[in-house]
Amino acid sequence: MRTFLRSVFGCTLLAFASLAAAQDSDWNKVVAAAKKEGSVIIYTAATAGDVHGAAARSFEKAYGIRVQTLELRASEVMERIRTEQTSGRFLGDVFQTGLSSAIIMQREGRFLPHGSLPNLKNVEPQFKMDDYSVPNYVLAYGILVSTKLVKPNEEPKSWKDILDPKWQGKILSDDPRAVGGGNVMFSAFQEKLGLDYLKRLAAQKPVFSRDVGNMERRTASGEFPLRIPQHFPNIVRLKGLPVKLVVAEEGAPYVRFDLVMLKNAPHPNAARLLMHHYLGTEAQLIYANAGLIPTVSGVADKADPQMRPLLKSKLLATTHPETQKQTLDLAKQIFQ
Repeated sequence: MRTFLRSVFGCTLLAFASLAAAQDSDWNKVVAAAKKEGSVIIYTAATAGDVHGAAARSFEKAYGIRVQTLELRASEVMERIRTEQTSGRFLGDVFQTGLSSAIIMQREGRFLPHGSLPNLKNVEPQFKMDDYSVPNYVLAYGILVSTKLVKPNEEPKSWKDILDPKWQGKILSDDPRAVGGGNVMFSAFQEKLGLDYLKRLAAQKPVFSRDVGNMERRTASGEFPLRIPQHFPNIVRLKGLPVKLVVAEEGAPYVRFDLVMLKNAPHPNAARLLMHHYLGTEAQLIYANAGLIPTVSGVADKADPQMRPLLKSKLLATTHPETQKQTLDLAKQIFQ
């Protein structure tokens, strides 16, 4: 009996070893084909300084494959993809976007399944996956405070604090009536703080813009005391300026950014290899050290000690594909 069991166990080990060898061989073919393709084009709906460039350079250094990046607002890049595909011009390979937008566009048939990627096994269990989306990182938001205009004892600690009448007309905000950070914030507030909160926020008469960089400069220059919602990663490039990032006690609105392969991608193997690389420790640390919450297990603990508290912030809520249109419509009604 023992001999039989040893034989069965040995055969099982050999089967697993053969399967692993076959998978390695298949992935080596993907890598070889990707190098032959020579380049990959990524469209990103995320604005986070040079972090995307740093991740791309790490990929180029590892594989010798050139990365071209197009960075636009979510609504703009989504429309670009739709226009290109409708006209039969398939130019991009990978799209980096919020999960809700990815789900909506997947239902429109804009993507291809990504296939097996070895680094998928390292993704934290809390991040659900499917055959199309690869969880890349989490972008969270807080409040940007001008230290020129706001004394430490006056800083808002809570999202409810920005309803104080003293902030009326003095809050610079990303526009919640368009896809992007403003609507992520609006969706989170609707879900967790309620409709009455949103109406009271509208009564504060926030000043809307869709130019993130300019809003940060206007806050740093002392034109506005508060800007909402403030990307965690952008605080890195604002270091040394008279501003401070506050994470509200209720939690941070957030959006999970995923990678998807675009339909008829010109460089499909390079696209898969890029997605695999962006789930590796090297690329994940680039994101984490820039203030983006990693999706791969153990990376946050390896990040810059100054960043670790941000990476472990309490999360409030996010957008949902089923209600995105209704949320945008509601934002237009409340903030006329």
